[in-house]
Amino acid sequence: MTAAPAPRETGLSQRQSLAHGPLSTALLHVERARRGTEDWHEARRLLATTGPLIDGPDAGLFLGAPALCFVLHLAADGTDRYARALHTLDRAVAAHTRTRLAAAHDRIDTGRRPAFAEYDLFRGLTGIGALLLLRHPTGAELRDVLEYLVRLTEPFTDPNGQALPGWWVAHAPASDPTATPGGHANAGLAHGITGPLALLALAIRAGVTVDGHENAIRRICRWLDQIRQNDHHGLHWPPWTTHHSTPPTRPATPGWCYGTPGLVRAQQLAAIVLEDAARKRMAERALTSCLTSTRQLDKVTDRGLCHGLGGILRTVQRVAQDAEHPAEYDRQLGVLAHRFAAAPEPEDDGFLLGKTGAALAFQDAAGPRGQWDTCLLLT
Repeated sequence: MTAAPAPRETGLSQRQSLAHGPLSTALLHVERARRGTEDWHEARRLLATTGPLIDGPDAGLFLGAPALCFVLHLAADGTDRYARALHTLDRAVAAHTRTRLAAAHDRIDTGRRPAFAEYDLFRGLTGIGALLLLRHPTGAELRDVLEYLVRLTEPFTDPNGQALPGWWVAHAPASDPTATPGGHANAGLAHGITGPLALLALAIRAGVTVDGHENAIRRICRWLDQIRQNDHHGLHWPPWTTHHSTPPTRPATPGWCYGTPGLVRAQQLAAIVLEDAARKRMAERALTSCLTSTRQLDKVTDRGLCHGLGGILRTVQRVAQDAEHPAEYDRQLGVLAHRFAAAPEPEDDGFLLGKTGAALAFQDAAGPRGQWDTCLLLT
């Protein structure tokens, strides 16, 4: 399990949190206004309460200037709405990206290990890259982020002479500080290497490439192949690997953030851009196995996006759109929609774990619309 790290407990950071705060509620009202199911009044009211902007080391796709830029981009919807604000935010995000990249390259140059906050989707450069791909796909900053991610995938050798993945972090997952003594390599879409994998693949799909791009994708895929397990549960992947522990033999709880659905979508996108039909079939087969396992789905008991049924529903919809046989997912999507409706409503109001994200998933239960899930690297 994972969740976006809670912002610092201040009114300002709470207002500018896409994960937890009213900015996520604004996103829901933006989506409804874009579809004509309500007017723009509530969206505008909520967006007007966000400033002044957070643009320091804590800022990322889910907090501060980049988060507001993402929501305003969707609110603009190809018009000149919020043009001045978006211009200001674009400049802030570009400067922020350059600062973050300089720190990341310095860290690599000095042989230190990364932290999630450097590279992941929630706080790191993968999330910034997802925003840049949406806003300025031909810009220099996006290319620089992609070049950094290529470098992140290069292996390193630890002091004991052991070769480790470049995204090996020295700390443990936030959900369990004792889970990974000596650090770990994370496989999840939210904090692990499948976030960069999805962004690298989506960039190629959009026509943006850098030196070493495809090699980085293949490097990640080979690592995922090495940790993949194939047993009576079907094909699945552990949430992480460590120095000292054996990966669990049972599949992780299905979810967008960890577990089979998110890992499948990232690998499906990679397979598409690499024209790797065998990998694409493997990934889609793994998802089918997961979705037809009542034992696995019974572990998911809430409607949230991060590790709940809402996130699984949206992920499967995106996989089905690109699947070789999309109609094969119709029954599974119906089962997921039924499970979603039967699950209790979240108590929180946020995007990742709360009512807002669940409402976004539910209003698209008949089929994915809009671009709100670009911040989840699903499309």
